[in-house]
Amino acid sequence: MAVQSIERAFAVLRALATGPFGVTELAEQIDLPKSTVARLLSALEAEGAVTQVEQGGEYRLGQGLLDIAGATEPGRNLLATVRPWLLSLSEDLGEAAGLSIVRGRHVYYLDHTAPETDVMVRDWTGETLPLQSVPSGMAIMAGWSEAELDEFLRLPLEATTAYTLVDSEQVRERISAVRSLGYAWGYEEGVDGINSVAVAISDGEGLPIAALHVHGPAYRFPDPDRTHDIGIQLADAAAGITEQMSD
Repeated sequence: MAVQSIERAFAVLRALATGPFGVTELAEQIDLPKSTVARLLSALEAEGAVTQVEQGGEYRLGQGLLDIAGATEPGRNLLATVRPWLLSLSEDLGEAAGLSIVRGRHVYYLDHTAPETDVMVRDWTGETLPLQSVPSGMAIMAGWSEAELDEFLRLPLEATTAYTLVDSEQVRERISAVRSLGYAWGYEEGVDGINSVAVAISDGEGLPIAALHVHGPAYRFPDPDRTHDIGIQLADAAAGITEQMSD
Protein backbone atom coordinates (compact mmCIF):
# COMPACT_ATOMS: atom_id res chain seq x y z
CA MET A 1 0.00 0.00 0.00
CA ALA A 2 2.87 2.38 0.83
CA VAL A 3 4.42 1.82 -2.62
CA GLN A 4 1.05 2.42 -4.28
CA SER A 5 0.67 5.69 -2.36
CA ILE A 6 4.09 6.84 -3.55
CA GLU A 7 3.23 5.94 -7.14
CA ARG A 8 -0.02 7.87 -6.89
CA ALA A 9 1.71 10.87 -5.30
CA PHE A 10 4.19 10.97 -8.18
CA ALA A 11 1.31 10.78 -10.65
CA VAL A 12 -0.13 13.89 -8.99
CA LEU A 13 3.22 15.71 -9.12
CA ARG A 14 3.84 14.82 -12.77
CA ALA A 15 0.40 16.15 -13.70
CA LEU A 16 0.93 19.38 -11.75
CA ALA A 17 4.27 19.87 -13.51
CA THR A 18 2.25 20.66 -16.67
CA GLY A 19 0.18 23.35 -14.97
CA PRO A 20 -2.25 23.97 -12.08
CA PHE A 21 -5.34 21.79 -11.67
CA GLY A 22 -8.37 21.66 -9.42
CA VAL A 23 -9.10 18.42 -7.55
CA THR A 24 -11.78 17.25 -9.98
CA GLU A 25 -9.74 18.02 -13.08
CA LEU A 26 -6.64 16.41 -11.57
CA ALA A 27 -8.59 13.26 -10.65
CA GLU A 28 -9.74 12.95 -14.26
CA GLN A 29 -6.21 13.62 -15.51
CA ILE A 30 -4.62 10.75 -13.55
CA ASP A 31 -7.69 8.50 -13.44
CA LEU A 32 -8.05 8.26 -9.66
CA PRO A 33 -11.05 8.82 -7.37
CA LYS A 34 -11.54 12.43 -6.35
CA SER A 35 -11.41 11.50 -2.66
CA THR A 36 -8.05 9.79 -3.15
CA VAL A 37 -6.61 12.78 -4.99
CA ALA A 38 -7.88 15.14 -2.27
CA ARG A 39 -6.08 13.07 0.41
CA LEU A 40 -2.87 12.98 -1.62
CA LEU A 41 -2.97 16.74 -2.19
CA SER A 42 -3.53 17.36 1.51
CA ALA A 43 -0.49 15.24 2.43
CA LEU A 44 1.68 16.80 -0.28
CA GLU A 45 0.61 20.30 0.75
CA ALA A 46 1.63 19.58 4.35
CA GLU A 47 5.13 18.77 3.07
CA GLY A 48 5.34 21.86 0.85
CA ALA A 49 5.39 19.74 -2.33
CA VAL A 50 2.21 21.39 -3.64
CA THR A 51 0.41 24.60 -2.84
CA GLN A 52 -3.11 25.86 -3.44
CA VAL A 53 -3.34 28.98 -5.59
CA GLU A 54 -6.24 30.24 -3.48
CA GLN A 55 -8.64 28.74 -0.96
CA GLY A 56 -10.80 26.18 -2.74
CA GLY A 57 -8.92 26.75 -5.99
CA GLU A 58 -6.32 24.99 -8.11
CA TYR A 59 -3.13 23.33 -6.94
CA ARG A 60 0.39 23.71 -8.35
CA LEU A 61 3.89 22.53 -7.45
CA GLY A 62 5.09 24.01 -4.18
CA GLN A 63 8.30 25.77 -3.21
CA GLY A 64 9.41 22.81 -1.07
CA LEU A 65 9.57 20.58 -4.13
CA LEU A 66 11.22 23.28 -6.24
CA ASP A 67 13.93 23.72 -3.59
CA ILE A 68 14.69 20.00 -3.68
CA ALA A 69 14.79 20.02 -7.47
CA GLY A 70 17.14 22.98 -7.46
CA ALA A 71 19.44 21.33 -4.92
CA THR A 72 20.03 18.35 -7.21
CA GLU A 73 21.79 20.64 -9.68
CA PRO A 74 22.74 23.83 -7.83
CA GLY A 75 22.15 27.08 -9.70
CA ARG A 76 20.68 25.41 -12.77
CA ASN A 77 17.05 24.86 -11.92
CA LEU A 78 15.20 27.82 -13.40
CA LEU A 79 12.19 27.85 -11.08
CA ALA A 80 14.20 27.34 -7.90
CA THR A 81 16.75 29.96 -8.92
CA VAL A 82 14.27 32.62 -9.98
CA ARG A 83 11.77 32.35 -7.11
CA PRO A 84 13.77 34.40 -4.56
CA TRP A 85 14.22 37.13 -7.17
CA LEU A 86 10.46 37.18 -7.82
CA LEU A 87 9.74 37.51 -4.11
CA SER A 88 12.23 40.37 -3.82
CA LEU A 89 10.83 42.22 -6.85
CA SER A 90 7.20 41.90 -5.78
CA GLU A 91 8.03 43.06 -2.26
CA ASP A 92 10.16 45.98 -3.45
CA LEU A 93 7.81 47.19 -6.20
CA GLY A 94 4.54 46.31 -4.47
CA GLU A 95 3.21 44.44 -7.51
CA ALA A 96 3.03 40.88 -8.85
CA ALA A 97 6.17 39.39 -10.38
CA GLY A 98 6.38 36.33 -12.61
CA LEU A 99 8.42 33.98 -14.76
CA SER A 100 7.48 32.75 -18.23
CA ILE A 101 8.84 30.77 -21.17
CA VAL A 102 7.93 30.36 -24.84
CA ARG A 103 5.46 27.63 -25.71
CA GLY A 104 4.77 27.62 -29.45
CA ARG A 105 3.51 31.08 -30.40
CA HIS A 106 2.59 31.92 -26.82
CA VAL A 107 4.10 32.92 -23.51
CA TYR A 108 3.53 30.25 -20.84
CA TYR A 109 3.52 31.47 -17.23
CA LEU A 110 5.58 29.28 -14.90
CA ASP A 111 5.49 31.09 -11.56
CA HIS A 112 3.99 34.08 -9.77
CA THR A 113 4.52 35.99 -6.53
CA ALA A 114 2.49 38.91 -5.23
CA PRO A 115 2.38 41.14 -2.14
CA GLU A 116 -0.79 41.63 -0.12
CA THR A 117 -2.47 44.73 -1.55
CA ASP A 118 -6.01 46.09 -1.66
CA VAL A 119 -6.28 45.25 -5.38
CA MET A 120 -4.35 42.15 -6.41
CA VAL A 121 -3.62 40.80 -9.91
CA ARG A 122 -4.72 37.20 -10.31
CA ASP A 123 -2.21 34.40 -10.69
CA TRP A 124 -1.55 33.52 -14.35
CA THR A 125 0.55 30.42 -13.61
CA GLY A 126 -0.18 27.67 -16.12
CA GLU A 127 -1.87 30.01 -18.61
CA THR A 128 -0.74 31.44 -21.93
CA LEU A 129 -0.96 34.66 -23.96
CA PRO A 130 0.20 35.43 -27.52
CA LEU A 131 3.91 36.24 -27.64
CA GLN A 132 3.57 39.70 -29.16
CA SER A 133 0.72 40.69 -26.82
CA VAL A 134 2.85 40.90 -23.67
CA PRO A 135 6.23 42.41 -22.74
CA SER A 136 7.53 38.96 -21.73
CA GLY A 137 7.11 37.78 -25.31
CA MET A 138 8.55 40.98 -26.76
CA ALA A 139 11.60 40.73 -24.49
CA ILE A 140 12.27 37.15 -25.53
CA MET A 141 11.72 37.86 -29.24
CA ALA A 142 14.19 40.74 -29.01
CA GLY A 143 16.86 38.08 -28.55
CA TRP A 144 15.82 36.12 -31.63
CA SER A 145 17.61 36.16 -34.96
CA GLU A 146 15.95 37.99 -37.85
CA ALA A 147 15.15 34.62 -39.45
CA GLU A 148 13.32 33.46 -36.29
CA LEU A 149 11.41 36.73 -36.10
CA ASP A 150 10.47 36.52 -39.79
CA GLU A 151 9.13 33.00 -39.27
CA PHE A 152 6.96 34.11 -36.33
CA LEU A 153 5.59 37.16 -38.14
CA ARG A 154 4.78 35.14 -41.26
CA LEU A 155 1.49 33.97 -39.69
CA PRO A 156 -1.44 36.13 -38.54
CA LEU A 157 -1.02 37.60 -35.05
CA GLU A 158 -3.62 36.96 -32.37
CA ALA A 159 -5.18 39.84 -30.42
CA THR A 160 -6.42 39.62 -26.83
CA THR A 161 -7.33 43.29 -26.26
CA ALA A 162 -8.01 46.34 -28.42
CA TYR A 163 -4.39 47.40 -27.80
CA THR A 164 -2.63 44.20 -28.90
CA LEU A 165 -0.16 44.75 -31.73
CA VAL A 166 -1.17 42.65 -34.73
CA ASP A 167 0.67 44.54 -37.48
CA SER A 168 4.03 42.88 -38.20
CA GLU A 169 5.83 46.17 -38.86
CA GLN A 170 4.62 47.62 -35.56
CA VAL A 171 5.87 44.49 -33.80
CA ARG A 172 9.28 44.89 -35.48
CA GLU A 173 9.43 48.53 -34.38
CA ARG A 174 8.61 47.57 -30.79
CA ILE A 175 11.23 44.82 -30.76
CA SER A 176 13.81 47.26 -32.11
CA ALA A 177 13.02 49.58 -29.20
CA VAL A 178 13.28 46.71 -26.72
CA ARG A 179 16.71 45.81 -28.10
CA SER A 180 17.85 49.39 -27.50
CA LEU A 181 16.37 49.75 -24.02
CA GLY A 182 16.97 46.25 -22.69
CA TYR A 183 13.42 45.94 -21.35
CA ALA A 184 9.83 46.01 -22.66
CA TRP A 185 6.72 47.79 -21.39
CA GLY A 186 3.16 46.90 -22.35
CA TYR A 187 0.04 48.91 -21.61
CA GLU A 188 -3.14 46.78 -21.54
CA GLU A 189 -1.94 44.96 -24.68
CA GLY A 190 -2.24 41.45 -23.26
CA VAL A 191 -4.97 41.85 -20.64
CA ASP A 192 -7.42 44.71 -20.19
CA GLY A 193 -6.58 46.85 -17.17
CA ILE A 194 -3.06 45.41 -16.68
CA ASN A 195 0.29 47.07 -17.46
CA SER A 196 3.50 45.07 -17.45
CA VAL A 197 7.27 45.34 -17.84
CA ALA A 198 9.59 42.46 -18.72
CA VAL A 199 13.16 41.49 -19.52
CA ALA A 200 14.63 38.33 -20.99
CA ILE A 201 16.66 35.87 -18.93
CA SER A 202 19.56 34.61 -21.03
CA ASP A 203 21.66 31.48 -20.90
CA GLY A 204 25.45 31.53 -20.70
CA GLU A 205 25.67 32.21 -24.42
CA GLY A 206 23.33 35.18 -24.38
CA LEU A 207 20.31 33.40 -25.85
CA PRO A 208 16.89 34.10 -24.26
CA ILE A 209 15.48 31.15 -22.30
CA ALA A 210 12.74 32.84 -20.26
CA ALA A 211 11.32 36.20 -19.22
CA LEU A 212 11.02 37.99 -15.90
CA HIS A 213 8.11 40.38 -15.51
CA VAL A 214 6.28 42.63 -13.09
CA HIS A 215 2.67 43.67 -13.70
CA GLY A 216 -0.08 45.55 -11.95
CA PRO A 217 -3.39 47.38 -12.38
CA ALA A 218 -3.13 50.08 -15.03
CA TYR A 219 -4.52 52.77 -12.70
CA ARG A 220 -1.51 52.51 -10.36
CA PHE A 221 1.29 50.79 -12.28
CA PRO A 222 3.68 52.14 -13.29
CA ASP A 223 4.54 55.47 -11.75
CA PRO A 224 5.24 57.40 -15.01
CA ASP A 225 8.42 58.85 -13.50
CA ARG A 226 9.83 55.40 -12.73
CA THR A 227 9.31 53.41 -15.94
CA HIS A 228 13.01 53.48 -16.86
CA ASP A 229 14.19 52.79 -13.30
CA ILE A 230 11.86 49.79 -13.00
CA GLY A 231 13.02 48.46 -16.36
CA ILE A 232 16.66 48.72 -15.29
CA GLN A 233 15.86 47.05 -11.97
CA LEU A 234 14.41 44.06 -13.81
CA ALA A 235 17.36 43.97 -16.21
CA ASP A 236 19.75 43.87 -13.25
CA ALA A 237 17.74 41.04 -11.69
CA ALA A 238 17.80 39.06 -14.94
CA ALA A 239 21.56 39.52 -15.18
CA GLY A 240 21.91 38.25 -11.62
CA ILE A 241 19.80 35.19 -12.41
CA THR A 242 21.88 34.42 -15.51
CA GLU A 243 25.09 34.72 -13.50
CA GLN A 244 23.72 32.52 -10.71
CA MET A 245 22.65 29.82 -13.15
CA SER A 246 26.07 29.87 -14.80
CA ASP A 247 27.98 29.28 -11.54
